[in-house]
Amino acid sequence: MAEFRGMRRFKQQLETSECIEILKKEPRGVLAIHGELGYPYALPMDYIYDEENGKIYFHGAKEGHKIDALRRDNKVSFCVYDQGFKKEGEWALNIKSVIIFGTIRFIDDQNETIERVRALGLKYYPTAESVEEEIRKSAAHVQMLELSIDHMTGKLVNES
Repeated sequence: MAEFRGMRRFKQQLETSECIEILKKEPRGVLAIHGELGYPYALPMDYIYDEENGKIYFHGAKEGHKIDALRRDNKVSFCVYDQGFKKEGEWALNIKSVIIFGTIRFIDDQNETIERVRALGLKYYPTAESVEEEIRKSAAHVQMLELSIDHMTGKLVNES
C-alpha cells in the first residue's frame, strides 16, 4: 500500500465520522480517472456510500470513455463536498469536502448489480416502484462500479 501524504493544513482536517456523514448525505461528487492521452478525466457522478462495507458505488453504461479508462487503470480519486454555510455577518462560504483515493472494481454479477442499482435508485428516485420499473427497463445495460477506499481525508475550507 502506498503511503499517502498528510494534510498540510491539518487544523482544518475533518474527523473520519464527519467525512462519512458527508458521503452519506450528499447526492454527487466528482470522479477523477486517468483518461486518454495522459490527461485526467473528471466527471460528476451520482453515488451511494455503503456504510456497512465502507465502499462507494456508481453506475453507468457498460462502455465508453470512463469504462475504457478504468480498464486501463483502476486507481481513482473521488471528491464530494457539501452545500456549505455562512457564519453570521460573513460573506464567505465555509465548505466541507472529502477526498478519497482508491481502486475501482467492476461488478459483473447480475444479482449484485441489481442489488446495488436498487440501493442507488432508492437514494434518488421518488418511489420504490419507480426504482423497480427502472431496473426492469435498464438493469441489463448497467455497469456497476465499486470504489474501495485506500485513503480518505476531509477538510473545512473558508472561501475568503
